[in-house]
Amino acid sequence: MNYSAREREWADWMRAAMAGDTQAYSRFLSAVTPHLRSMARRRCDQFGAPMSEAEDVVQEVLLAVHLKRGTWDPGRPIGPWLSTIVRNKLIDSLRRRGRHVNVPIEDVVNILEAEEQTDNLDRLDAENLLQRLGDPQRDIVRSISIQGAGVRETAERLKMTEGAVRVALHRALKSLATLYRSENE
Repeated sequence: MNYSAREREWADWMRAAMAGDTQAYSRFLSAVTPHLRSMARRRCDQFGAPMSEAEDVVQEVLLAVHLKRGTWDPGRPIGPWLSTIVRNKLIDSLRRRGRHVNVPIEDVVNILEAEEQTDNLDRLDAENLLQRLGDPQRDIVRSISIQGAGVRETAERLKMTEGAVRVALHRALKSLATLYRSENE
């Protein structure tokens, strides 16, 4: 499948997800995560950032995609939208760590054609990290980040408020990032 066909498929899944199809959203997230990881790794390498930074960026990108999916214009390609989120999250991450980053507009083109790398070990690592979270954080991360459920749906299923689910998700993702960094430094 060439890049254009892959991107069209992602866009179709995202459109369906925006219409309420949770299975399409799950397919979208599963398909796009390795691509996001590849882009984040390339950008970390380009800016001299440690590779451990890439996984943090991917987690922040996935959260941003989930929270901001309504900002994507279904009439436009999804690749540049995703690339912009990766770029912005990497820059945010580097700035938080005290690095000043200037990204020339010409460099943005490099993000658009990142190679997809699927690595089953990444999935195993993620599952091992998830197992180290307690309930309900583990359930919330699986529900929202992996299965593509919404905050409201997850809150109803777990008999929690939406605010509590958002706070737990944020804390869980922070904990996962800390666990990941500690194991990969």
